[in-house]
Amino acid sequence: MDNTTIILQDLAIGYKTHHHRIVVADHINAQLLAGCMTCLIGPNGVGKSTLMRTLAAFQKPMAGNILLQGQPIEHFSDNMMAKTLSVVLTEKLDVINMTVSELVGMGRMPYSGFWGTLNGEDQDIVEQAMLRVGIQELAHRRVLTLSDGERQKVMIAKALAQQTPVILLDEPTAFLDYPSKVEILQLMHSLCREENKTVMLSTHDLELALQIADTLWLLLEDGSLHVGSPRQLADKGVLTRFIEREGISFNTELLTVVVDNKNVECENQVH
Repeated sequence: MDNTTIILQDLAIGYKTHHHRIVVADHINAQLLAGCMTCLIGPNGVGKSTLMRTLAAFQKPMAGNILLQGQPIEHFSDNMMAKTLSVVLTEKLDVINMTVSELVGMGRMPYSGFWGTLNGEDQDIVEQAMLRVGIQELAHRRVLTLSDGERQKVMIAKALAQQTPVILLDEPTAFLDYPSKVEILQLMHSLCREENKTVMLSTHDLELALQIADTLWLLLEDGSLHVGSPRQLADKGVLTRFIEREGISFNTELLTVVVDNKNVECENQVH
């Protein structure tokens, strides 16, 4: 059975200004699979967020096609899209007096409507989403009182409550401490395995991605996209070219980054 969820066909991504049409990457051909977690990595400024926003249908492709479950993404109504694909971005929501449970409950809007009252099943789904992310003790806190890391977990719980087969996350671990980063990536990976979801996330946590991701999408400055397992991209030398520079090397056997600080002395070192 074909488990392909999203197909990119000769995709070009970018943005328009008043006078120019800026393409940041083009001729992208790739696919996302159900049951697999994909991590999008690459240098700053190459268009990772632009690619994520294009996949989420927040901005239109400059060229090419995106097929979602075999259908052109532009054929999806807003409600169909909300039941198929959930998105977690790094932007903060402008919420004033909303509690955590109320915000997570907004993930049920595709099923209840904006003004819909959550029934018992909806409430159970919201509580389970908060439990899975580990924020159940924050349920009655006002969102405005949360730290950036706590707020990020709330947005992930909202995406889980939405119960979509596809989840896209742009830098979901950006504001989290290291144990929380690991927990969130492990949670995303378990969702792929246990619920056959398609999960794609962009991240700068390279070494965690190397350990947990099923597939890497490496977007480089020249606009090229390299797709494969961590082992495949390591064997091709692509990861080495991306990572290595003066004082930094990449161990292709262990899939680890090695920092050479042997010659760096602390100025305040006590003799």
